[in-house]
Amino acid sequence: MQINVPSTPLTREVLKFQKKLIYLEKQIINMGKFEINVDKGGKYRFNLKASNGQVILSSQGYTTKSACENGIESVKTNSQNDDLFERLEAKDGSPYFNLKASNGQVIGNSEMYSSSSGMENGISSVKTNAPDADVVDNS
Repeated sequence: MQINVPSTPLTREVLKFQKKLIYLEKQIINMGKFEINVDKGGKYRFNLKASNGQVILSSQGYTTKSACENGIESVKTNSQNDDLFERLEAKDGSPYFNLKASNGQVIGNSEMYSSSSGMENGISSVKTNAPDADVVDNS
């Protein structure tokens, strides 16, 4: 059933507003997120997940949740500096990267990639997702 609404300046503005809300909702849904979990050893760890759910950066184990949260803040800040991404190659030739803090400490590492271009896409995804990612506490 279709409802005919007279086209007035107000109804046109309402429709524009509705379209903008739908767009913003889709943007929110498509954001990355940090997830905090506790491992079997009782340490806190975070994963940064892209909007498709893929893990793009994983942390070390932290003894406290607050230290883990500080690690997340460090990723949000340091992910915007390309010089802090250390591009590496595993023994089998697989490319991967570490993200370092400004003091040189590793704050996150990636999965192994099948190509350098895949690794660069992973770095780009961290740069895009990290700054505004929400934190989901599963601990």
